[in-house]
Amino acid sequence: MFTGIVEELGSVVSREGPRLRIGATTVLDDVVLGASIAVNGCCLTVVAWGEGWWEADVSAETDARTCLGALAPGDPVNLERPVRLEDRLGGHLVQGHVDGVGEIVHAAPDLEVKVPAALMRYVVEKGSITVDGVSLTVVRPGLDTFTVALIPHTAEVTTLGRKGVGDPVNIEVDVMAKYAERLLAGHLGQGGIAPEPDDRAS
Repeated sequence: MFTGIVEELGSVVSREGPRLRIGATTVLDDVVLGASIAVNGCCLTVVAWGEGWWEADVSAETDARTCLGALAPGDPVNLERPVRLEDRLGGHLVQGHVDGVGEIVHAAPDLEVKVPAALMRYVVEKGSITVDGVSLTVVRPGLDTFTVALIPHTAEVTTLGRKGVGDPVNIEVDVMAKYAERLLAGHLGQGGIAPEPDDRAS
């Protein structure tokens, strides 16, 4: 579990088959084999590391559902270690499980992102959303886009200040919204309306 507060801006060193090597320093402070590190919002498992770098194997499923497959050597990436129980929750609860790939239609600071239509039901005004691993607050949801306002600090210390129109970004919607939908699915009819009570005797 993560918070969407980026700890470090790393960079892609190399990509050989499924093996991705990332240059980093901060996130290696307490690294162990099998540790989790979020890369642009996607939770990956550490399989090797050395001075100033670490590696993860990126599965075909991850490549298909995220934009990690588009990364090239030299590309910056947002990095975050999992939250600890004693840490402050500065962002929101982020799983590191990407729901879909969005596309930037307007660059920072007034960032606008187009997302798959199926995800828009989870996007609400003033709600939380994760873009490339960054916890953000939705300013205005549209039909298939949403806007967020990036403060200069966030633009400077994450990839979002470097992204341009047409660039892909990983999107994770608020997991609490997905759980609420699942729990209410049996109690709500079509269009989110509660069904009429059944007065028949059992």
